[in-house]
Amino acid sequence: MSYAPIAVFAYARPDHLRRTIESLSANPEFADSPIFIYCDGPRQEADKSQTDAVRAYVDSLAGGAVKRVYRDNNIGLAKSIISGVTEVLKQYDAVIVIEDDLVVSPHFLRYMNDGLHCYRDQDRVASIHGYCYPVDVELPETFFLRGADCWGWATWRRAWQHFEPDGQLLLDALRRERLAHAFDLGGSYPYTDMLANQVAGKNDSWAVRWHASCFLQNMLTLYPGRSLVNNIGTDDSGTHCAATDEFFQIVSETPVRVDPMPLVCSKEAEASFARFFRKNRSVSARVARKLRSILGISG
Repeated sequence: MSYAPIAVFAYARPDHLRRTIESLSANPEFADSPIFIYCDGPRQEADKSQTDAVRAYVDSLAGGAVKRVYRDNNIGLAKSIISGVTEVLKQYDAVIVIEDDLVVSPHFLRYMNDGLHCYRDQDRVASIHGYCYPVDVELPETFFLRGADCWGWATWRRAWQHFEPDGQLLLDALRRERLAHAFDLGGSYPYTDMLANQVAGKNDSWAVRWHASCFLQNMLTLYPGRSLVNNIGTDDSGTHCAATDEFFQIVSETPVRVDPMPLVCSKEAEASFARFFRKNRSVSARVARKLRSILGISG
């Protein structure tokens, strides 16, 4: 089986990127995977030393399979990911997407490639996701939830064609079809408000538009019952987030098996995710800060 290409998106955190690449390289599949590394330009002059350090590290990576894309100017995370994913999917049928604040299990790439292979012909499956929230129940080996997600994910060309960049069209459709409450995971998190803020120019989130695009198509994302991803960007190093460990996960030391299963949203997993968001007000505030970071929201 040939392996899906990996698109890595970086900005100005060389130490985080190094940990990301080192964790990926611990996967046996990494050496035989096409690698695309997208490095955004500095947002301001003060960032240039860090963006230069990122590029110096990327230049040091060996292997002819590594393609480097260096932006002269800062285009922001949303444009970087949208254009990068679109570019890779012009050449390949699928792509695995990683940002520079994720550390993955040695079994991550096996799971992602198995998922992409298993569900490639299932048009209702939008993506494969590698992170699972630290919830209060034991979840199935794998499960589906409606919509899409953004912490270590993969998709196919056939699914990415449903991405709608116009947030107003998405917002109108959610309201017209009375899906806002469901889109907000039973009211546990205000994704609809995030989308409205994107429309109003208060954020430039690609992820909430990807989630909404798939949700409106009634498409599903496959999750692992044991997380294969941990986010190391919750250490206050990111642009928009304060330090928090609420999202911390010890990545699985054992493979997550991917088998064909019915295309049905897991109510158990959905409820456990909602409880995670609702736990208490202080946690919700920290979750909100982190999700603003994830979704590319300023302020």
